[in-house]
Amino acid sequence: MALTSHLRVVLHQTQGPDNLGAVARLAANFGVAELVLADPQLQEMDGARRMAVHAGHILESARIYPTLPEALEDVVFAMGTTSRQNLRGMSTLSPEDAVALLSLHAQRGKVALVLGGEKRGMSDEDLSHCQQALVIPTRPEQPSMNLAQAAAVLLYLCAREHVEQTTPGAVEGAPLRLVQALQAWMRQVFLKVGFLNTQAPDALLAEMMHSLTRGALTRREVEMWLTAFKHLSRSVGLPKLDSDSKKQS
Repeated sequence: MALTSHLRVVLHQTQGPDNLGAVARLAANFGVAELVLADPQLQEMDGARRMAVHAGHILESARIYPTLPEALEDVVFAMGTTSRQNLRGMSTLSPEDAVALLSLHAQRGKVALVLGGEKRGMSDEDLSHCQQALVIPTRPEQPSMNLAQAAAVLLYLCAREHVEQTTPGAVEGAPLRLVQALQAWMRQVFLKVGFLNTQAPDALLAEMMHSLTRGALTRREVEMWLTAFKHLSRSVGLPKLDSDSKKQS
């Protein structure tokens, strides 16, 4: 089965209705499982409907989330896109290597390809919610690509990539909502014990989380880490996180 059948395309902070419509048409072209909008910045939808030739059903079924983390909560792996080669705490992959990695993780559950930020691209904070990033190589004089054009390149590659069928009883991958909950507990404990710099705690923490998620954690493994950090938090006198119950629901 093609990778696109397991793929969620997430458009983050999309501003251009033409780009949205074009990506919806591409989703129909290549059999993408679902299209999601995270924190959309659209003023009108007429342009999207005009560009989404024979793909109006994709637009109508697209779900909207107020934030990028919420759009990724139930996937097991997210690949961000950027035109920048040097990222803080994260290496970048070629499109071919990125698609192969998405295919590997798709054996554990649904995976996401995140595109967005038509004006400035995805920020470091946006990319911190992804487990890996890719760069489409272009000429240095013109490093960035139009959103829909980048989507066309990547979805074509995804449609050509096949996901090996998982065997019955395969281990369930950890949804990112559990990984996000683990990160919140780690942040609280590490700040309390002085391991993280209180002025800039998130860069090191994000790098640590990337090292964990590259290991393709299972649901059970993340739940064990969560339990361990909850016990640690009580040992150092920290209160329960308010968001914890929602993150694991």
